[in-house]
Amino acid sequence: MIITIDGPAAAGKGTISKILSAKYKLAYFDTGMVYRAVGLQMVLSGEDLQNQEAAAKIAQNLTFPQMMELSVHPDFRSDIGSHAASVVSAHHDVRAALLKMQKDFALNPVFADGTPANGVVYDGRDTGTVICPNADLKLFITASTEIRAMRRYKEFLEKGVTADYNKVLQDMIARDERDSKRSAAPLKPADDAIIIDTSEMDVQTVLSKVMSLIDAKL
Repeated sequence: MIITIDGPAAAGKGTISKILSAKYKLAYFDTGMVYRAVGLQMVLSGEDLQNQEAAAKIAQNLTFPQMMELSVHPDFRSDIGSHAASVVSAHHDVRAALLKMQKDFALNPVFADGTPANGVVYDGRDTGTVICPNADLKLFITASTEIRAMRRYKEFLEKGVTADYNKVLQDMIARDERDSKRSAAPLKPADDAIIIDTSEMDVQTVLSKVMSLIDAKL
């Protein structure tokens, strides 16, 4: 089974995806990691995030070990990493370089230890529209901008990262605008995606709704 979970930042995609992959014994692919890796490498190299040629070169040469090494950097999940990922993901050549890797995973999904899996939960942007348009179940998880900003703000504090709510909110507003207006696959739900607004829902409520959808498919 192939499940895609798309939606804006801090809507709850990651939390839901990880729990579902464990429950249904499916591989888990966080597609945002590849863009975060490219974006953070750009930052660490002192490159201008708008430099499409430099970003494309990093994307073309990115290896799995490099991505995993970058994933433990303090800024990989910070607002710096989030901003960098959002900017470089809008570059056509970067998306082209990373798209094949993401698509191919659905053909031969594996767990983190390399053993084969009977399916995959894709967590990330464009998963239902571009990466796996033929997925068995497509979900688009969303929430109000203010609630998503507060979730991200609390997430930073829990991790010991200094953050300011107003700055997090403004960064999220700017990111949403970039993602919705980008020429390459703007952020939007697939025509056949099921949209779930988590603004007034806790994790268990969302999970209950999603699992009923998956069980119906199975």
